[in-house]
Amino acid sequence: MTEAVAETVPANISDADWAAAARTIRELAAEGRVLLICHVNPDGDALGSMLGFALGLRRLGVRRMQATFPGPFEIPEPFTALPGLDLLVPEEEAYADPDLVLVFDVASESRLGALVDRVGTAGATVVLDHHASNTGFGGVNLVDATAAATSVVAEELLRRLDVPLDVEIAECLYVALATDTGSFRFDMTTPRVHEMAARLIATGLRPGEISRRIFDSRPFGAMKLFADVLGRAQLDPTAAAGHGMVWTYATLEDLDRHGQRPYVLDALIDPVRAVAEVDVAVVVKQTGDAEWAVSMRSKGAVDVSAVAVALGGGGHRLAAGFTGYGTPGDVVFSVRQQLAAHLIA
Repeated sequence: MTEAVAETVPANISDADWAAAARTIRELAAEGRVLLICHVNPDGDALGSMLGFALGLRRLGVRRMQATFPGPFEIPEPFTALPGLDLLVPEEEAYADPDLVLVFDVASESRLGALVDRVGTAGATVVLDHHASNTGFGGVNLVDATAAATSVVAEELLRRLDVPLDVEIAECLYVALATDTGSFRFDMTTPRVHEMAARLIATGLRPGEISRRIFDSRPFGAMKLFADVLGRAQLDPTAAAGHGMVWTYATLEDLDRHGQRPYVLDALIDPVRAVAEVDVAVVVKQTGDAEWAVSMRSKGAVDVSAVAVALGGGGHRLAAGFTGYGTPGDVVFSVRQQLAAHLIA
């Protein structure tokens, strides 16, 4: 490995684990049934890493392959133009007993929903992830908490499998990288990230077009929905030992009233986290009767991953989430109780 390449290899993954993952894929993927899985309600990194890797396997000649995710079979609108969507199947059509399972951007088995049994029935399981809270549930675990996105791990494994980048693989990995770095604005945007982006762009993809599709295109109804939800935001300056918290919530009725799908709420955390007076931003999104998906962001004073783990979820130091129950007030109260205990020294 050259010095230039070595600087871009994800840290915290041993050479033995890289070799085991590559060997497992080479031994089982050529003739076996391969099932790629990402997490429920997939985001750009989950879908992009999974589909980019699947396209790489296709270049290797893998013939029997499916990609899937648990829950409703709905692709968020910003990702409906991703290459490789033809490989996706609903969870009920996924191989029941695959020879090889590859899991992307999943920190724990609970995020696999009804597909969790495939981990037990598969001949082998390889996990590619970048969450510090990863539980190590795979047979081979390629987990690097210092990586900005799971696509960083996926690209390196493709390199070790001697799969060259093409424009379709690169577009998937670029979408993954761009979404998890907030269009290259977040703290995890390191020189390594820009070096990877340069390799991907060099294949001929058009980053401006991708950014407009992913970040700068939103239905009018979503804008109206955001106005309602942001209008009920509350500021709590004494939370997190005085570092402060801002929070809001969105209901299923909000979505119905504006004719929007749940995925549009994924972008809601961005204007909330921009509030200057606080460190922590929380968005509580209804998913069922008294059930809420909670997104948290920190500007650096609080480890929201530790907060999320304490409440049954996971994530990264500055971006994490969990599932809460009760009223929005109940959920935010549980968050508030944890904040002061997880300050970053």
